[in-house]
Amino acid sequence: MTTPAALLQPEAFLSPLVIDEAVQRALDEDLGRAGDITSIATIPETTQAHAILIARQAGVIAGLPLAVATFQKLSADINIQAHYRDGSTVAAGVHVLTISGQARAVLAGERAALNFVGRLSGIATLTAEYVRHTAGTKLRICCTRKTTPGLRALEKYAVRCGGGFNHRFGLDDAILIKDNHIAVAGGIARVLERARAHAGHLVKVEIEVDTLAQLREVLDSGLADVVLLDNMDIATLTEAVKLAKGRVVLEASGGVTQGTIAKIAATGVDYASSGALTHSAPNFDVALDIDA
Repeated sequence: MTTPAALLQPEAFLSPLVIDEAVQRALDEDLGRAGDITSIATIPETTQAHAILIARQAGVIAGLPLAVATFQKLSADINIQAHYRDGSTVAAGVHVLTISGQARAVLAGERAALNFVGRLSGIATLTAEYVRHTAGTKLRICCTRKTTPGLRALEKYAVRCGGGFNHRFGLDDAILIKDNHIAVAGGIARVLERARAHAGHLVKVEIEVDTLAQLREVLDSGLADVVLLDNMDIATLTEAVKLAKGRVVLEASGGVTQGTIAKIAATGVDYASSGALTHSAPNFDVALDIDA
């Protein structure tokens, strides 16, 4: 009996439709038109196998619902037991999943399942490290749109598994006015007026500024909900917090690394966004071992 997918997921939501689409795409890519010809040639169809998915390093696990769905799509009769759920901190060497069933299905799904867990656990583990550096502050660390094409929903889910938060998922769920928008629209006041006139009552308006003078102009307008403080040093971020006096949400961006995040958090800004959470996360080392 397979552990229900709902028991594998933390509070972060990952749509079953997204899981199914991602798994189907991965299997189509790997199995192509003829399937796993190595296993078909060497393993009798009725052969059964027992396998263990092992974490080879310590960190935060993510992607287990995708691994489970991968094997289930290849064999409806496969039996999978989850010993951890996404978002769990694991030690090196622990058994994360046990899989029993048709050997061909286990072998055919191995790489896709490991790719999902390795990639997403890597993101979750890196995010958890950032979060650890913000302990005792109000800062929330969040990701950006610098994600692998086609995998954004999965990678942003992994950030949540690591204790981080999500920035916008796309261009369609929030207004974020950047320096090029300001330049084309003709200035801060004009671009904010246009954005506020267009936005529905549930749409937030965020604007990027590079200087304290620009921040003052935004605050004077009263038209922004969030201000992104772009590539400001610690002293300038600290001054920006004093200047804003809680009138807008403040987000630090640019130069947000494990080496700087603690100092950024200490300034009192509300959020810090880092593309590194997704574009630079190292792969988490996991393996699938067959018990012969």
